[in-house]
Amino acid sequence: MAVFTSVSEAELTVWLGEYSLGRLLELQGISSGIENTNYFVTTTNGRFVLTLFEKLGADELPFYLNLMAHLARHGIPCPNPVANRHNQFLGTIKGKPACIVSRLNGKSTTSPSSEQCAVIGAMLAQMHIAGQSFSQVMPNPRGAAWLAATAPLVRRFLDAQQAVRLENEVALHGRQNSALLPQGVIHADLFRDNVLLEGDRIGGLIDFYFACSDALLYDVAITVNDWCMHAGGTLDETRTVALLRAYHAVRPLLDSERDAWPLMLRLAALRFWLSRLFDKFLPRDGELIHAHDPLHFERILKNHIASESAVWL
Repeated sequence: MAVFTSVSEAELTVWLGEYSLGRLLELQGISSGIENTNYFVTTTNGRFVLTLFEKLGADELPFYLNLMAHLARHGIPCPNPVANRHNQFLGTIKGKPACIVSRLNGKSTTSPSSEQCAVIGAMLAQMHIAGQSFSQVMPNPRGAAWLAATAPLVRRFLDAQQAVRLENEVALHGRQNSALLPQGVIHADLFRDNVLLEGDRIGGLIDFYFACSDALLYDVAITVNDWCMHAGGTLDETRTVALLRAYHAVRPLLDSERDAWPLMLRLAALRFWLSRLFDKFLPRDGELIHAHDPLHFERILKNHIASESAVWL
């Protein structure tokens, strides 16, 4: 279970005394996260999610909490942080920064349809447009510098062919400059398990704690690499086109983005291959017992490299 810090009902009851959320009825640990400790919290005033931040510091968190509040005000269905009696989103539990946000309806899917891919494409574009008026900036913490610094740490766990592939891709993307592409706030982790669906309607976008400022196309590539893949790691053309067309109808994609698309798909695959390698071979202490398989994104990356042309709208 991915709960790194245990919180008792008694401890949470004391903490909730700083909020106008009613009386605690239920506290339930959430097992799916790998970065933070999360609990479902039910009170007499509603349903919420409590997050204790295991990696991010209190100085970094205002960006994410303010972003979610901003997007929620602009109609994006995302967790809305709850302010305490001192009008602050961020508190402390067990010595860890913590916040409580609204709990959204719906459930994630493992087998999205073309219609659902189109819905998420349109919503991603709406989120990118809403983010244009968000004034805070967060450089991508998993950008080129992170890639270059992290790759040598996992090299010893790879065979010779994997090591060469990793080094070549890190070097290739280190030479690219995406600054001329449209920029803005991106989710950077909009996988299927971070989207709550009610049929073909989106109930919520969750887990914004990798959000940052970067090329908007990078966010599209990350999303396509998860939502539009066959089991073997190749793009499903029908779902990919559905997502891209729906996105394009809301925020028209530029010719420069079309040109950058094949390499952006590779960069998005590289980022998650590398982070999953790190989580598997160099985990931090804690109760985490499951890390995502890095081979999945290695296969996707290999297929992108081998493909002569990437699927486009």
